[in-house]
Amino acid sequence: MSIKHPRAALAGIGMAVGISVLAAIGAGAQETAPTPAAPAAPAQTAPDPATVVATVNGQTITEADLTLAEADLDQQFSQLPPEQRRAAALSALIEIRLLASEAEAKGLDKDPEFERRMAFLQQRALHSAVIDSEVSSKITDEEIRKRYDTEVSSTPPVNEVKARHILVKTKEEADAIIKQLDAGGDFEKLANENTTDPSGKETGGDLGYFGPGQMVPEFEKAAFALDVGAYSKEPVQSQFGFHVIKVEDKRTQQPPAFDQVKDQIRSILLRENYFALVKSLRGAAKVDIADAELKKAIEQVDGAQ
Repeated sequence: MSIKHPRAALAGIGMAVGISVLAAIGAGAQETAPTPAAPAAPAQTAPDPATVVATVNGQTITEADLTLAEADLDQQFSQLPPEQRRAAALSALIEIRLLASEAEAKGLDKDPEFERRMAFLQQRALHSAVIDSEVSSKITDEEIRKRYDTEVSSTPPVNEVKARHILVKTKEEADAIIKQLDAGGDFEKLANENTTDPSGKETGGDLGYFGPGQMVPEFEKAAFALDVGAYSKEPVQSQFGFHVIKVEDKRTQQPPAFDQVKDQIRSILLRENYFALVKSLRGAAKVDIADAELKKAIEQVDGAQ
């Protein structure tokens, strides 16, 4: 039941019809005289780093300052939308300028502990700068690809087996299961019903693919000796009990795709090149460590790298 007045309902119908007709007319007009497409919005250009964004007591805050603040405070603002992140970074930068000026007015910048801290922060920033300049920026895609190809070509192929198993406590139980398989029993069903391996009770004893060294020796030897589609005719004993094993497939493990490991290889090269640079600089430097125990500990750390 509708609570609308009949006239209101008719008015609504009339409006709906009117809208439909206008839409149809509009569609027809577009077919006969298409309107030109709106011009594409111009691509936004990066702001000039020297552009002044704000001033604090006459001190300017430029786009370069804001970009640096956004990068430095990224973890705090990473969940914010870009415009809010920019505003939050500017607000934080204004607070930093105000409090820094207050600290200078009180002479805190002359405190020896503060000066030591500033010297350390400067050295750490220079440390990062030389890594970017001499290590990180010099690792090319070609170098990463070459390392990948070298690793792939020097890695011997690894054979894998895809198998299922039924684990039981006694040899008698395993023998009984083998008899059922000989009589045409379904391996997966028998595994779900009998295995004591918790991970195999609902998966038909599925172990997936595995290679050398991933299973206990007795199990591995028996599994790799079986042909695809065959199951063990004798129970295989291990420290876990007695296994009945079925092999479903064999394959040669394929190396991971380049794109899958590219970042990992870059990290390895970064680490290697970093330590090579450090070793070179240490070899040319004179470093004296007064504390004998600390010197020994440093030598152990350096030897492990």
